[in-house]
Amino acid sequence: MTPQRPRSADAIPKAVESTAGLKAQVHPLYAALDLGTNSCRMLIAQPDGAQFKIVDSFSKSVQLGQGLEETGRLSRVSMDRTLQALRVCSQKLRQYRVKKMRLVATEACRRAANGAELMRQVRKETGLKLEIIKAEEEAQLAVLSCAPLVTRDTDQLLVVDIGGGSTELVWIDLADVQPKLRSRAIMHMHRGFRSGERPNKYGAKVVDWISVPLGVATLRDLFNDVDDDAGRFALMSLLFEEKLESFIPYDRAYKMEHFQIIGTSGTVTTVAASHLGLRRYDRNKVDGLAMSSIEIDKVIHDYLRLGPVGRQNDPRIGKDRQALIMSGAAILQALLRCWPTHKLSVADRGLREGLLYAQMSADGVLREQKS
Repeated sequence: MTPQRPRSADAIPKAVESTAGLKAQVHPLYAALDLGTNSCRMLIAQPDGAQFKIVDSFSKSVQLGQGLEETGRLSRVSMDRTLQALRVCSQKLRQYRVKKMRLVATEACRRAANGAELMRQVRKETGLKLEIIKAEEEAQLAVLSCAPLVTRDTDQLLVVDIGGGSTELVWIDLADVQPKLRSRAIMHMHRGFRSGERPNKYGAKVVDWISVPLGVATLRDLFNDVDDDAGRFALMSLLFEEKLESFIPYDRAYKMEHFQIIGTSGTVTTVAASHLGLRRYDRNKVDGLAMSSIEIDKVIHDYLRLGPVGRQNDPRIGKDRQALIMSGAAILQALLRCWPTHKLSVADRGLREGLLYAQMSADGVLREQKS
């Protein structure tokens, strides 16, 4: 499982505003579907100025990658769960008469020997045409969707997208960008970027990026045979750190007061919800929250203290997330061990938002947001 370095993709992210279902539809509706290693998630949205409003959403844990590490194939059981979820998505798309959509599959289908076979079966049984996107496009869409969260005093930015089957990291140098333009400089990377290439017109430059073939589901599966909870956690964290050795910024020193990590994943939002003590998840309180490494460590130590049974019964974690939270926390702890910082920003946004903005931008239905 060799880490990959991506190349290009297209999307322009903006801050996302959620709302209830819309009756009057001035603009056509758009849809974005993300079939990942663990979950199937979809958004249906309508353009609204420089942003969009969510009309409907769907999320279901399908555990598509279950058993993939051992067999190299998607199991029939996991494929059946996925098809069932996609039938619901297909029904929603027909209900809203959505004509403009992009439906993608990621790491599990990239790696599985029968990934393309599943795509054909999905098309035949649901009518949905899914495409398997490359790791590079997945990484870039995550970066662009997080652009509004970049602070003005950030010189060095690390965006981390912890998925079910892989984790994407992108390091961007913003030292030569005017502070008020740093968020826009990230948004302007919609035409693609490569490591070490010249800065864009705002001065933002990608130092390096990497796709590590370890996510919350694959990392958990690798250590399923380790009974000791704390020992399993330590092994997962150390393995992930080993995969970062070829990442250029791994062994460099940076001024922490001008360094920001933005994390986008269910792991990061769950840790944030636990930190806030939320018994019911609230996106408005979580998205954009800044957490220190001390606060994150406290939550992780609390998870370890609870143990498997305690985590299963913890309402802050939730039944769907409890089986994966420790592998995600192991990845997060490894990152904070490599780059200790008091500026980790929580992003409840990612691939689906990037896909929506890419479509809307291409159609020219978004009004550009002024500085």
